[in-house]
Amino acid sequence: MLDLYEELKTVLAALDAAQVPYALCGGLALAVHGHPRATVDIDLLVPSESIDAALHVLRSKGFEIAALPMTFFGGDVEIHRMSKVDTEAGDLLSVDLLVVTPKLSWIWQSRQTVSWEGSALRVVSREGLIALKKLRGSAQDLADLHAIGGIDES
Repeated sequence: MLDLYEELKTVLAALDAAQVPYALCGGLALAVHGHPRATVDIDLLVPSESIDAALHVLRSKGFEIAALPMTFFGGDVEIHRMSKVDTEAGDLLSVDLLVVTPKLSWIWQSRQTVSWEGSALRVVSREGLIALKKLRGSAQDLADLHAIGGIDES
């Protein structure tokens, strides 16, 4: 059975060891910012020049199923997805690497470092997380925006 928490620790430690820059985003970043919720994947913001290195690290940790790169919003968002399967339990865990495109560069620049599990964790800022959630705009993103106070109710 794949354990999201253990897989997150393994992936981040491997990225750190390989000196691959990243910033945690998505549902797990929401938890770092004080609003935990259930999530089933790992989302990381990664500079374009580091995508190949990040993919190599993920493959070394068993994330061997690669989806074709996906682009959204006229190329403003590019995602590389790698997945890992536990064939015995039938579990699937995906890591989405969001490329730092020009549209997302300010989010990358505003990332923060927080203490987590006795080491440094790089995470998108609250403002960056809100911007990513607003950009995507799914029902879950809207619920996340309400939780984090990212929607102006006035």
